[in-house]
Amino acid sequence: MNRCHACKKEWIGEKRQPAFKEICEGCGAYLHCCINCTFHDPSAHNQCRIPTTDWVGDRIKCNFCEEFTFVEFGNDSDEARRKAKGRDAVDRLFGDAAPREERGKDAFDKLFGD
Repeated sequence: MNRCHACKKEWIGEKRQPAFKEICEGCGAYLHCCINCTFHDPSAHNQCRIPTTDWVGDRIKCNFCEEFTFVEFGNDSDEARRKAKGRDAVDRLFGDAAPREERGKDAFDKLFGD
């Protein structure tokens, strides 16, 4: 599902990429921008997984990148489940096998003492 990076409103685009200066109907943010692109990666060189792209100074403004591909976002419940699963995996990795919901103040007190 294609969504605006700013307001998360779904973009209906007849199975096409947004035009260079196309904006979101919900909030007016640019849709053809680095933040909405599949290849955007803050840890990569130039913050893009395609090494030959030009530098873009403001990642939320429109750009003229020919490599742009709208990132597919799942629905909010899918994302929440994915984040919870990731948190539980990190907790298990660092030795706390109990799911986050089952822990409480007692676990905190045990970790740092009274």
